[in-house]
Amino acid sequence: MDEFNFYNSENDGYRGSFGGYVDPEPVMPGTPFSSGGIQPPKRKKGGAVKIVALVLACTIAGGGAGVGGAYLYNRMAGSQNATTIYEEERPQIRTVVNTNNGQPMTPEQLYAANLASCVGITVNTTQNIWGQTTTSAASGSGFVLSRDGYIATNYHVIEGAVKNTSVTIQVSFADGTKYDAKLVGGEKDNDVAVLKIEADGLTPVTLGDSSKLVVGESVYAIGNPLGELTYSFTDGIVSALDRLITTTDTDDSGRQTSTTLNVLQTNCAINPGNSGGPLFDSYGNVIGITTAKYTQSSSGVNAEGLGFALPINDVKEILADLIAHGYVTGKPYMGVQVMNVSSEAQRYGITAGAAVSYVAEGSCAQKAGLQVNDIITAIDDTAIDSSPALTAALATGYKAGDTATLTVIRNQQELKLTITFDEKNAETEANNQLQQNSQQQQQPSQGNGYYYQWPFGGFPW
Repeated sequence: MDEFNFYNSENDGYRGSFGGYVDPEPVMPGTPFSSGGIQPPKRKKGGAVKIVALVLACTIAGGGAGVGGAYLYNRMAGSQNATTIYEEERPQIRTVVNTNNGQPMTPEQLYAANLASCVGITVNTTQNIWGQTTTSAASGSGFVLSRDGYIATNYHVIEGAVKNTSVTIQVSFADGTKYDAKLVGGEKDNDVAVLKIEADGLTPVTLGDSSKLVVGESVYAIGNPLGELTYSFTDGIVSALDRLITTTDTDDSGRQTSTTLNVLQTNCAINPGNSGGPLFDSYGNVIGITTAKYTQSSSGVNAEGLGFALPINDVKEILADLIAHGYVTGKPYMGVQVMNVSSEAQRYGITAGAAVSYVAEGSCAQKAGLQVNDIITAIDDTAIDSSPALTAALATGYKAGDTATLTVIRNQQELKLTITFDEKNAETEANNQLQQNSQQQQQPSQGNGYYYQWPFGGFPW
């Protein structure tokens, strides 16, 4: 992020109106939020994109409702204060001849219809540095999910508020209204978070169907680039679908972690401050969450017009879980810390895989018999040659409660272990982290096993 200038986020509001667009009264078909009967779409896999300068579109500063149906998610059965999220079933785009029967909106109509549903997000952190109190703010974007104040954004926009209760979050609307927001829940692996403000009668967006997108169709973004050019409207096309991009971060222990996301590519102008904002199709439906831009190739060549957004179909179920539970239910968790086997070690006959450097007491990994210095080389029929491969296999193929067979190398002997995965939640993660921190304090800095000496970041599962 340090290649960008940093700005304070100020709300300059929206002046004027366009198009005279008025929403029809929505109807309410059955959906996953009400019936639980529809399964989430499977994520498609595409070719990996090597990201050297992939910038999450969140800026840091020093010192719509659309047309269509609706679905209902009841936080409390029988409650009259139900949370309603609108979802559109749009016409399929015709790739050869577009007859315009679907009546897409003009850009002016789309902006007017959805402006009241878009927000600016400011995360304020107060720190004491050398006896001086300083305040910094991270600025991003978001959009209204429901009339009663649920708001979607990117996890990395509000990440500072996840573990620090002194961090405050403020949500701003185009009419100048501002609200203090609380974090309902965040999901780092998919870069999604939900906020809640105490408001009612808001104008929610309509969630579209990203599976119907085709390369070349028009898309539009509303966001807050640089944190100060609030409610900017940009247009472009879908440049590609099902890209895999990888972002890196450093955890609380100083280890480098990576996250791989399935995204759609667009040439809409996306800059720091746009993170978490909506990406619309021409029918006024949110079909993506703007997340990142690619600024430089591996050879150092600058790049322009390479923006990325999370397809909305990939995160609908995540948003529902965050609203209902504050976390994503059913994610598998092993209770281990793993690292890559280096190429140097492989030259001396050590098998490639995910090397176990830590096993949490009471975890499913311990119950399965997994030990420190084991090397996981397969889960069922899926080969594992690295820590990211283990992460990907767990994330895409298993749920909490599933049973799998681990192929493990221990002292150069192959073993088969049966494991039933725990659920990844605050309790299991906290138990893992507490034990791991205690173990690290007790161990000498150089480590007591040859895996500990390898210069690689760990991946907690």
